[in-house]
Amino acid sequence: MKLSVVIPVYNEKNTIREIVQQVREVNINKEIILVDDCSTDGTREILRAMGPEDDLRVFYMEHNQGKGAALREGFRHVTGDLVIVQDADLEYDPAEYPRLLDPILRGRADVVFGSRFLGGPHRVLFFWHYVANQFITLLSNMVTNLNLTDMETGYKAFRADVLRKVKLEQDRFGFEPEVTAKVARLGCRIYEVPISYWGRDYSEGKKIGLKDAFSAVYCILRYGLFG
Repeated sequence: MKLSVVIPVYNEKNTIREIVQQVREVNINKEIILVDDCSTDGTREILRAMGPEDDLRVFYMEHNQGKGAALREGFRHVTGDLVIVQDADLEYDPAEYPRLLDPILRGRADVVFGSRFLGGPHRVLFFWHYVANQFITLLSNMVTNLNLTDMETGYKAFRADVLRKVKLEQDRFGFEPEVTAKVARLGCRIYEVPISYWGRDYSEGKKIGLKDAFSAVYCILRYGLFG
């Protein structure tokens, strides 16, 4: 089995080298697909110096569109049997790939969500972000009839053949509720596993905000109720 790790990147000059190194250290047959979403902080220059290499391919968006658009571009170039979405900001630990992939490799799951709320260690941060996350997950569960604990998690693993059946549209962080609704509608076997979460605050470069919460509600209702 071959794993494709798709990493959307936007203004992550301080972490991009480290996350690529961490992914490379995972002892799994894999390819790394980086998609730069028109970074302006010097990330693009770092990426040009890094690749391409045998295990690494880098693609560049012509203008900034958002995480969802960068992921769509990355998914187009996947050659592996399994796909993991990896953020570039060091909030999620690549050493936990085996945990994410285990239910798929055992033949029990088509999609695996890494939940930040199932007991793994996590940095203590924003209370109101937690409340918003719980509300959004609850609303998603109500329209998809799932019982997820963390729909908005940035760690999701897919069988590549399943991901190819999903036509994605959202450009920004709406990717999370959209892909959740669409794999639920396909009848995919979805598992959750506990993961660690090394969250960062806005001074450290966190990008998701209040408008993305409203967008998530819109996406839940649109894709959960109307397909």
